[in-house]
Amino acid sequence: MPRRPATEEAREERRTALLDAAMRLWVEHPERVSNVSDVARAAGIAKGTVYLYFKSKEDLLLAAHERHVEAFFDALLERAQQPERMTLDDMIALTRHHIVEVPAFLPLAMLISSLLDKSVTPEVVRAFEQRKSGRLNAAGALLCRHFDFENVTAGVRLLMQSYGLMLGLWQLLGSACCSQIYANGEALSPDYLTELDNALRALWRGTLNSKDDSHA
Repeated sequence: MPRRPATEEAREERRTALLDAAMRLWVEHPERVSNVSDVARAAGIAKGTVYLYFKSKEDLLLAAHERHVEAFFDALLERAQQPERMTLDDMIALTRHHIVEVPAFLPLAMLISSLLDKSVTPEVVRAFEQRKSGRLNAAGALLCRHFDFENVTAGVRLLMQSYGLMLGLWQLLGSACCSQIYANGEALSPDYLTELDNALRALWRGTLNSKDDSHA
């Protein structure tokens, strides 16, 4: 008797299992990218089945990264749709909870940035970029209600700048924490959460104050 095709629910469960397994392996062994066989074994799924969902381990990693991104935007949009006015503290809290405190988010994001133009299937990259653009525009539009941006583009630009700042500081302080940084001969002990909090507040306040000044 021919095997019945998997239901949509079963397919989604397998896809989720593969993404969960990939992230478990990434957190356990951040120094290397697990191959498809390792991920399939960890998920309890046949290796050949993986290719029904992802053409390569790089495509799988991008899907795992997008799941992180989607969770952040879902939380941001949910908060922005509430009538109570958002504050900068709300943005900082969302960022910490859905990006900084997710163990694999930042290191995986750094890896993905180097894979998009090289190893990930081109059509997969294009689809990812389109979905990301849609989420950014939706978030930018909603944030205009709370932060009085001039237009959606201004909100999108600030979100992109914030993300770039997060990655840049993480890359800088990730290596700095293994050694000492000196300023005027005095040793500094950089703390990512503290530095990110200060930098994001400075970026947002500077942007919003600049808008206010331009209308003075």
